[in-house]
Amino acid sequence: MQVERLDGRGLTLAALLAIASGRCGVEVDPAALRRVEGRHALLQQARAHGAVYGANTGVGANRHERTAGDEERGLRLLRSHCAAVGPIEDDITARAMMTVRLNQILAGGSGVSRQVAEALAEALHDGAVPTIHNWGAIGTGDLAALAELSLTLAGERPWRDGKGPITPFGTTDALPMISSSALTVATAALALQRVQSQLRASMVVAALSFLALRGNPEAYDVTVHRYRPHPGQVEVARLMGRLVAGSGAPVRIQDPFGLRVLPQVTAPAIHAARSLDDALAAEFNGAVENPLVTPDGVRHHGQFHTATLASQLDAVRGAFLPVLSLSTARLGLLMRPDLTGLRAFLAAGPAGSSGLMISEYVVQDLLTEIRVGMTPTAAGTLSISLGLEEHASFATQGARSLRTMTHLAPTLLAAELVAAVRALRMAPGRLIAGPVRDAFEMASEQLDTSEEDRPLGADLERAAELLPELGAVLDYSSMGLSSSA
Repeated sequence: MQVERLDGRGLTLAALLAIASGRCGVEVDPAALRRVEGRHALLQQARAHGAVYGANTGVGANRHERTAGDEERGLRLLRSHCAAVGPIEDDITARAMMTVRLNQILAGGSGVSRQVAEALAEALHDGAVPTIHNWGAIGTGDLAALAELSLTLAGERPWRDGKGPITPFGTTDALPMISSSALTVATAALALQRVQSQLRASMVVAALSFLALRGNPEAYDVTVHRYRPHPGQVEVARLMGRLVAGSGAPVRIQDPFGLRVLPQVTAPAIHAARSLDDALAAEFNGAVENPLVTPDGVRHHGQFHTATLASQLDAVRGAFLPVLSLSTARLGLLMRPDLTGLRAFLAAGPAGSSGLMISEYVVQDLLTEIRVGMTPTAAGTLSISLGLEEHASFATQGARSLRTMTHLAPTLLAAELVAAVRALRMAPGRLIAGPVRDAFEMASEQLDTSEEDRPLGADLERAAELLPELGAVLDYSSMGLSSSA
């Protein structure tokens, strides 16, 4: 098995996904562990000479209260912050959270002891997974979830999967260990990977619809897009042009918007995904803890506030929604005999057959579910902890909303795929050689060939499963959508 070395500085989205899914093992860079050890010693020195938040003071509104140095104080803090309520995260998300947190600790700013860092690394290496409940965060630190992880490492909560290590937590280990948004970051990273995969697939599916509708490729002429080259637009136009090159003569001087404005609508989503990828890289490899232990002292700050991540998550959701709504528009076009030259709803059999009619209801249901959750999370306000904390980013809720969006999107895209494949089966002369034909054959081989009226659920489910494979038919690396992620 391939092994990824974590050093606090070079973790990528692709490596995080490989570790979280179990496709890649982990090892810890020895120099990074020495850095952790050195910063822990600096934290102890600072604590001995003055007030250090959470090390010899209370936390939150209790920050001015000096605390005793008993060894149980750290465990009491973890117990009090372990809400342990809400849905339980799946193993991949939990492992992604552990990976992010370990790499952040290896960046050296936390002051966590080396023994805790090594125990977390051992758990990851051995495949142990804690039970993580996901409620209790507002974008300023996943305190509840990380307290649950910490108490599992400390032996007070059982490992859900595997047999993980048990390690003592020192008095100063508790707050540094939970001072992170590692679960929010992990949730956002996994959702981003699905967005990237779905964007790739959406363009291939759109190309199949283009052929079925006998579209006009002039809208994808790169020359047009160079006159207003918004980020990613030229690349999308070029890719779509390559996918449909060699298609038959267009039957319209201008296509409906579902085909014609695809580059303009898809490019902002690609740009937003790139920006979120960059923001996540900074989170993976950042020293985010408060206080921050540096070689020349301990600093108290607000670096834990994830405003950038929250705004980027809002941007991705806002830019991805139009891509999905454009897919529903193309599905509507495929239902129209005046545009396809085929029967209404791509029906077969007796007059009045409904064909794929109900699929439009399905996609509008899903699209509305997504729209309901589209309120920008970064616009929220609050006042908690006796008024001391009067602002939050709500990146956590943005990450969860993006995750929900990416769980709904495949069925929505699948409806367009099912319709495009059926239309091209009915009019096979519209197919062309090249990647788009490969995509058609891959889908056609897996989808039911019968065209009589029947339940569509199995078709939609199978088509949704095919999307990642369809999205891999071209090289998207120039768009920041490399399928290696």
